[in-house]
Amino acid sequence: MCLGIALAWSELPTEMIGRHGLDRRVHERGGEREIQFLYRDRAPRLPVWRDGQLQIARWGNGRGQSQFLPKTGWTWLSTIQEGGWQGSDAVTVDIPAMLALDRGVWYRVRQGFRGLLVPDECGKAVVYVICEPASHYYRIMTRSDRMPVLIEEQI
Repeated sequence: MCLGIALAWSELPTEMIGRHGLDRRVHERGGEREIQFLYRDRAPRLPVWRDGQLQIARWGNGRGQSQFLPKTGWTWLSTIQEGGWQGSDAVTVDIPAMLALDRGVWYRVRQGFRGLLVPDECGKAVVYVICEPASHYYRIMTRSDRMPVLIEEQI
C-alpha cells in the first residue's frame, strides 16, 4: 500500500505551500526540492484534484478523528464497485504524485493515483487512496499485496 508521495516543489502553488504549512514537508532529492506527504505524519494530508481545483485534504481517518469513517487511509476498488461507499457523498479524485513510497521503496509515478474524497461528519474533506491487488511486478518491487490504482499507468 502507498505510505507516501512526493511532488516537485514547483508543482504546488506558493500560496498553497504557505497556507498549509507545507514547507515543513520539504526534502531534497538529487539537488531538487520536493514536498513529501507521508501517512505517518502527525497530520497526514494529500493533495487532490477535484473539479479542476487543487486542494489539500486529510489523508484517511487513521487517528480516529471521525466516528463514522473507516479508521484507515485506503479503500479497495472492489469496495467502491460493490457500493460500499454508497450514500456517503464520496467522489473520485486524482492524487498527483511524481514518486510514491511503499515499504521503504520510493518508485516513480507518471501522473498519480485515484482517490476517494468523502466528507466527515463535520463536512471536512477526507481522502482515501484507492487500492487494488498488487501486480506481480509491484509485489516483487515492494513486497506488498496491494497497490494504489494508478492514473493511466500499469506497473
